[in-house]
Amino acid sequence: MRIAVDAMGGDFAPRTIVDGAIVAARHLGVGLTLVGRITEVEQALAAHGSLAGLDVRLADAPDVIGMAESPSASLRRKPRASVKVAAELVARGDAAAMFTAGNTGAALMAAYGEFGLLPGVDRPALAATIPARDAAAVLLDSGANAECRPPHLVQFATMGALFARMSLGVERPRVGLLSIGEEETKGNDLTREAHRLLKASVSTFIGNVEARDLYTGQADVIVCDGFTGNIALKVSEGLVEVVEALLTDELSRTFTTRVGLLLSRRAFRRFRKRVDYSESGGAPLLGVAGLCIVGHGRSSAKAVRNAVAMAARLSSQHLIERLEQEIATPTLFRP
Repeated sequence: MRIAVDAMGGDFAPRTIVDGAIVAARHLGVGLTLVGRITEVEQALAAHGSLAGLDVRLADAPDVIGMAESPSASLRRKPRASVKVAAELVARGDAAAMFTAGNTGAALMAAYGEFGLLPGVDRPALAATIPARDAAAVLLDSGANAECRPPHLVQFATMGALFARMSLGVERPRVGLLSIGEEETKGNDLTREAHRLLKASVSTFIGNVEARDLYTGQADVIVCDGFTGNIALKVSEGLVEVVEALLTDELSRTFTTRVGLLLSRRAFRRFRKRVDYSESGGAPLLGVAGLCIVGHGRSSAKAVRNAVAMAARLSSQHLIERLEQEIATPTLFRP
């Protein structure tokens, strides 16, 4: 098992990316190919001392695509960009999967360009794992496609349901459509037509899900276009940080509440673990014919470690092959 890691992608690259990847290599026994500017990657590796017993290789990629750069123009102008070299390693069979916390658009275009799409898939989708009241749920698309057509959302439902079964252990995932109201007549042209198609083809479709119900556990898979999904995800991340800060401020105001904060520290840790995006590490790009995990630009070492773990787990579970089979002959939605 070898994972190609874009060591130059993300706000804190390469140090934090390398830190998390090395932790994964030590604890999980996976092989790594760190892709990036060799000198900078070696400097980050030096902080870890001896790498004896670890299977770590370096792949030179002199170019880096910044977060604010145009993905298409940058990939043409920088053919040896780290994210593209990582995708090439997977396409050649030199790695089982890739991880990047860099420019999401560049990651999508590099993966699409090197892997192509699975038969029967028109658009790939980023499947983010989000917290729910009792377990977790899958939200897709969370940022790959700003605009979609109704049939795309049906494809997202198929791919998301299989991912939920593999990742969350839900045998028959309930599928919901993110909209502005529960009634099937609510929403725009996209959601109304998608509702009709999902109702006709997905036996576990439960109807529309409003934004306030994203985290109630009402649905195991929530489908939407990437523009809406990305906004929902970013609003949720920001809200968690604000709620945590407000609670800490309020509980720190007086001696009595400070005592309460100390006594509730364990509960705070459990809360943080349930809502922290770094626990999942990243989102798989479903629909391309190769395994690509995309992380948050602000990924911590913990997030990188967990993303590498996700890549290794999904590779060992043969996600790509199973997706291809499920798309060709759907089994999850049979009565």
